[in-house]
Amino acid sequence: MDEQGLNDAAIMLMSLGEEEAAEVFKHLSPKEVQKLGETIARMRAVSKEKVDEVLTRFTNDAAAQSLLVSDTGNYVRSVLKRALGDDKAALLIDRILQGGDVSGIESLKWMDPLSVAELLRNEHPQIVAAILVHLDPDHASGILGQFTERQRGEVMLRIATLEGIQPTALKDLNEVLFKALAGGDKVRKSSLGGVQAAASIINLMGSGMDAAVLESIRGHDIDLAQKIMDKMFVFDDVAKLDDRSIQTVLREVASETLVVALKGAQPEVRDKILNNMSSRAAAAMREDLESRGPMRLSEVEAQQREILKTVRRLADEGQIALSGGGDDAFV
Repeated sequence: MDEQGLNDAAIMLMSLGEEEAAEVFKHLSPKEVQKLGETIARMRAVSKEKVDEVLTRFTNDAAAQSLLVSDTGNYVRSVLKRALGDDKAALLIDRILQGGDVSGIESLKWMDPLSVAELLRNEHPQIVAAILVHLDPDHASGILGQFTERQRGEVMLRIATLEGIQPTALKDLNEVLFKALAGGDKVRKSSLGGVQAAASIINLMGSGMDAAVLESIRGHDIDLAQKIMDKMFVFDDVAKLDDRSIQTVLREVASETLVVALKGAQPEVRDKILNNMSSRAAAAMREDLESRGPMRLSEVEAQQREILKTVRRLADEGQIALSGGGDDAFV
C-alpha cells in the first residue's frame, strides 16, 4: 500500500469510530496494523472535502463488489469432496488451502525479531528454518540478525535445501506456537523454503551478515551458494530494471529514503534512477545529494534495503519484473 493509500485508509478508519475501526484491525496483518497505526498517529486536521472524497470512493468500490460465499475455505472443501470423493479431494485441498491453520506462526508475526529469536534460539536449526519460511523475508532476516554467525549459517543452509514442510515437523513447538500447523501425519507438505526463499531472506540482512551467511553455505555446498546468489537481487541490480519498472518503484519510494540510498550507490545505479525522473526532480535530487555530508554506511544500507523491499513487493504483485544475479528475469 503506497503513502496515499495509507492516508486514505487512515481517514476511513478514523471516520468509522473506535469500535468499528477495531473490528477492521482484527482482519489486518501485523505490518498493515503498524503502518496504519503510525499513519493515524501522524495525522492531524483533515478537510471535510477530503473525508467526503475518501468515503465516496470507498462506497463506490464496495458497491461494485459482492461476497458470493462467506467461508470460501469450507466451500472449496465441500465442492471438491462432492465432485471427487474424499480421497481424491484430499490430494487437492491441502495444495489449495495449504497453511490455512497456522495460528502459532501467525502469533509470531506480531512479535518483534528479538522476541522471536529468544523463543527459537535453542531450537534445532531445522525447526527454526521450518518456522522462518512462513514469515516475511524482512521479518525472518531481522530474527536471524539476533543469532550467532554459526546459527545463521546453519539455518540458512536448511532453508535453501528445504523442499517442503510436514506440519508434524513442528510438533515439538506446538505448545509454544499454539499448534503451529495442524493436520497430523496425513497432512501433506506445503511448498515452502528453497533457494528463492533463502535468497529473499539474505537480501534483507545487510551489515556484512549476508556475505558471512553465503560463505557459510559455500563451505557446505558451493553449487547451492551459487544458486542462491543467482536468485538474489541486490541494490546494484536496480540498474538492470527497465525504465518503466524504475518509474513504478520511484512512485512508491519517499524522497528522503531515495537520497540517502543514492549516497552510497554505484554511478550506474544513480544515473539510471536520475534519468527516469523529471528534469526538475533530477536536478533537485542532484543538489540534495551534493549538499549532504558524509553518512554512515549502515544508514545508507538501511535505506537501500527499504527500496529493495519495495522492489520485491512490486515484483510479487506482478507490477515489475526483476533480473537478479543471473541473466533470467524472475518475479
